This record gives sequence, structure tokens and C-alpha cells, in this order.
Amino acid sequence: MRFIKTAAVVLIILIVTIAVIGLFLPAQYSVERSIVVDAAPEKVHQYVGDLKKWDEWAPWKEEDPSIHVTLGEKTSGVGASQSWVGDSGTGALTVTESSPESGIKYDLLFDGGTYECTGTIKYYRMADGDTRVTWAMTGDMGKSLASGYFALIMDTMVGNMFEKGLKNLKNAVGKGS
Repeated sequence: MRFIKTAAVVLIILIVTIAVIGLFLPAQYSVERSIVVDAAPEKVHQYVGDLKKWDEWAPWKEEDPSIHVTLGEKTSGVGASQSWVGDSGTGALTVTESSPESGIKYDLLFDGGTYECTGTIKYYRMADGDTRVTWAMTGDMGKSLASGYFALIMDTMVGNMFEKGLKNLKNAVGKGS
């Protein structure tokens, strides 16, 4: 009986400790990955700036084969949008900035607006004519006990998807040359 009481006390202390630590972890996250593409920024933008082309390189279908993407009325430039539904949830993306020379910025909403974040795909022309493409996302997981823990793993979860997407983008741009 004494063992059960001791185990219960240890378990309660462990749960309280995990909860308290969670309160002090930052809920904000930032994820960034880059790749060098053998093409000019304007060529990269043909694939990034037009949401119709995202199907050729974006990693979403690799991660969730059930995903169904619906394009908005506008598919390129500021105001271009898409939404999706899949086993992993729902979401919507709206382009807020777009430049063939420097990239795009977009707002993302997940699960009906429960989670919001901002993403960018930026192009940097290199001296040798190649382009460094950097995909980044920042956001805030909110104010729950688990938010800080989720923010800690975002770099790994989202970063892996960004790496796949950037490799796919590099291949798509190379095939389109």
C-alpha cells in the first residue's frame, strides 16, 4: 500500500512539474529552411508565385495523401488563395505580398482559424546566377499548458516538410528549364 501512495505522489509531482514548465516555455515558434536552385528568381517565382503550380512541388500530399486542395478565384499575386481539407486537418492560405524578384509572403489559418501563422518564401539572387530560396514560418501556439511543448517541436515537424518541399521545388524548376 505504501508503494502505491508513493507512486501516486511521484506521479502527481511529475504532472504538476510538466504543467508548470509548460507555462514558462515560449509559445512562439520560427522555422526556416533554405536551398540553392540553379535558376533566376523570376524562374523560381513561376512555381512559387502561382498556387496552381504548388501541386508540382509542395509536400502536403506526401504528408497527407487524403488532402484535397481548392484554389481561390485568384491563384497568383496578392490575394491569391487556396484552402484544403485532409485527414490532418483543414486550412487556408492567402498571399499578402508577391514579387518575382524577391518572393512571397502569406497568411495561414489552420483548423478554422484556431491557429494562425505567417509564412514567406524568399528568393536571393546569388553572384553565380543561382538563387537561394528560403522558406520560413512564424507563429504563436496560444496560451495552453501544451503550447510551449508544441512550439518546441514545430521546427522539426514543419522544417522536415519545408526541406521536402524545397527539394521538390528545385527539381520542378530544373525540369521546367
